[in-house]
Amino acid sequence: MRFLIAILVATVAALFCQQALALSVFFINPGRSDEAYWVTAGNAVRAAAKQLGIQHEQFFAERDHLRVLEIAHSLAARPKAQRPDYVLLTNDKLTLVSASRILERAGIKSFAAFSGLLDEERAEFGEPRAGLSSLIGSLEPRSSDAGYLTAKALITQGRRLGLAGSDGKLHLLALAGDRSTPSSMHRNLGLRRALAEHPDVVLDQQVFGDWRRDKALEQTRWLLRRHPEAKLFWSANDQMAFGAMTALEQAGRKPGRDVLLSGINTSDEAMQAVISGRLAALTGGHFMAGAWAMVMIYDYEHGHDFAAEGLELSKPMFVLFDKPMAERFLKRFGAGQVPVDFKAYSKALNPTRRQYDFAFDQLLK
Repeated sequence: MRFLIAILVATVAALFCQQALALSVFFINPGRSDEAYWVTAGNAVRAAAKQLGIQHEQFFAERDHLRVLEIAHSLAARPKAQRPDYVLLTNDKLTLVSASRILERAGIKSFAAFSGLLDEERAEFGEPRAGLSSLIGSLEPRSSDAGYLTAKALITQGRRLGLAGSDGKLHLLALAGDRSTPSSMHRNLGLRRALAEHPDVVLDQQVFGDWRRDKALEQTRWLLRRHPEAKLFWSANDQMAFGAMTALEQAGRKPGRDVLLSGINTSDEAMQAVISGRLAALTGGHFMAGAWAMVMIYDYEHGHDFAAEGLELSKPMFVLFDKPMAERFLKRFGAGQVPVDFKAYSKALNPTRRQYDFAFDQLLK
């Protein structure tokens, strides 16, 4: 009996020890807890953590950049044994540097996903592992792809439908995200690149909808009065596209026929709009960036430093969805599913893997 008790005690102690030594990565999610994109992104992070045996907690900042810093302070103030090893951060509203420094003072490392340092921040504060010593790296989707692909698709379809104005040119209105978040800025650059390739397309006006459906609705109402010949509506996310769509329908316009809209993200609502034709163009796949970051942190912790590929990685993740791809996406990823074998992408678990491949289209095959 004593022998059995001793074995039981040793087993329990080993389990507690294993739990205490397990890698822990927390995520400060900048989005709202009812926001489709950021909920989906958080679900993917959680799925990767579960597969990789990583202890994980998530905290929603509810689109409040000050709340991001409050959460960072609260994690840093925890007793040492309850602090995470790493915190996954974004650079929404330029919170990355401040949050990383708060965590650094508590001995917590950080990793930036979705959006990393701006050039001017890097020049002022230094690079990861240098000026920002506890920030071990970053992984960004190549966001300019999203702006470019959707703009090109809008222009192509606008020409096909003959939506030029009285001057023979296509007129486009742009609903951008915000003025400071890197992903917003890069999507705008993609839009501008597409416009530069097509001088017969006129950007009548660009406004900043702050990613909000309600704000985009109001903005589109007065944009329609100011620019009646605009037939193309480019949006930096799906929610603003739907706000614009509501305003257009209220004005008697028919999305997919006499006006065309684009969006970015992979909400079920957006996929259904692609299938029905109400959204002319949609890109997405970048919601996986946080999950891929978990793979990179896991590898770093297990002796496979990603520095050989670069400390600040920008990887292609966006795909342009047509109707068949949207249907395939809903079948595989709808209702919060994340059917991905994250272990297969780890260099630590697959020593023959030399480079990370985070393209989303491979997950739809």
